[in-house]
Parts: sequence; structure tokens; C-alpha cells
Amino acid sequence: MSNQVNSYFKGTNSLLYSFLLSLPLFLLYEFLILISQPEGDAIVRISVDVWVKQLISSLGVNAISFSLLLLVMIGIVVVYKEKERLKDLRFAYFPLMLFESALYAIIVAILSQTIVSSVLNMDLQGSIQELSMTAKIALSLGAGLYEELFFRVILVSLLTLIFVRFFKNKWAGTIASVTLAALLFSSVHYIGALGDAFTLSSFLYRFVFGVILNVLYVSRGFGIAAWTHALYDIMVITFLNG
Repeated sequence: MSNQVNSYFKGTNSLLYSFLLSLPLFLLYEFLILISQPEGDAIVRISVDVWVKQLISSLGVNAISFSLLLLVMIGIVVVYKEKERLKDLRFAYFPLMLFESALYAIIVAILSQTIVSSVLNMDLQGSIQELSMTAKIALSLGAGLYEELFFRVILVSLLTLIFVRFFKNKWAGTIASVTLAALLFSSVHYIGALGDAFTLSSFLYRFVFGVILNVLYVSRGFGIAAWTHALYDIMVITFLNG
């Protein structure tokens, strides 16, 4: 039994499993955004997604088409790099990975209710409160995908590379990057005209949430962190509308 558990954790903590697990997040997000907000001028998206698509559009390229093309190119690179692991791909692991993500999301949800439950009354105020449930679920999936991609894959990885070289110690560098990335993750929610009003409780909550997601990314990979974030957001939305 222990060998099977070890095999599961070792096997799924890889680029291949993370990519394949996160692929449905992208497809579901774009599909649900399309059917819930069919009029282009009314579309509400995740901020990181908006940044990326505005950058792509500024180059005179269709953002959706370019995103799909980029996704295919990334998939080709991943499959090529992981071609040996692809031979031993176990599809039975994917339901287990989703279950694992849901378990983490439940734990985070319980902690957030216990420690900073007042934050949950703030998170869905404003324009998002007026959206349909389909649109809210779409945004939850998008947050799991794009925020994890930016704040974990790009930010944590970059900071880890810098801090490990600075401290000349892997653990010290990882701890520093996890902490700083969580601070930046929390802080960005208060920036700009659409940013939330700053409160210490919400800042600390988002900081702790960021630390948890950073640790999940470092220890279990992007796919688990992304689905944990997405499922947690869906749980919050369901709870608030229950």
C-alpha cells in the first residue's frame, strides 16, 4: 500500500501530470465565459487573464486564437520533454488528483471560515455579485488557472531561482520565495481602481492563502495548486449563495 502511495505522489508530481490536469481548467473557463457572457463588451474575466489578452491584442493578434495556439505549443513541448513518462501515464491518477485538490480546498475553506470568516462577505461584493452562477464558476476556474500560472509558476519559480542563488541554500531560498510571493499575491488585490479596500484581516488571510498555494505548488505541482484554488473559490461561491 505504501509503495502505491509513494508511486502516486512521485508520479503525479511532474510537469506532464500538471499540464494534463490543468488543461480542462483552461477549456472550461473559456467555454463558461463564452456561454455566460456572450456579448463581448460585457465580458468579465480574471485580471491576470485580462493582462495577458490585452498584451496579445496590442500586438494585433486575436487573443483567443493565440492562447489556443500557445496552449498547443506548450503541450507539444511538455509531451516531448516527458515522452518517457508518457509511456507509463496512469489515467486512474487524475481522479485521485482532483480528490486530493478538493481535500486541500475543503481544509482551506474550513480554516478561512474559522479564522477570517468576515473576509468571505467581502470577496463577492461589487460587480461579481450581479453575475450568473455560471459566470461565477467560470471566474473561479479562471482564478485557479491564471492566478496560479502567474503567481506560482512564474513568480515563485523566478524568486526561488534568485533566492537559492542568494542564500546558497535550497530550503532558505524556497522559504524566502514562498513568503515574498505570498505577500505580493495578497498585495495585488488592493491595487487599481477595482482593487478591494485594504483591511488587515483580508490582507493576512490572502497572505496565508498564498503561502498554502505556494507550498502546494512547490511540493505537488501546478495542477494540484490550480485545482485547489479553483475548487476553493467554487466552494466559497456556493456557500455564499446557499
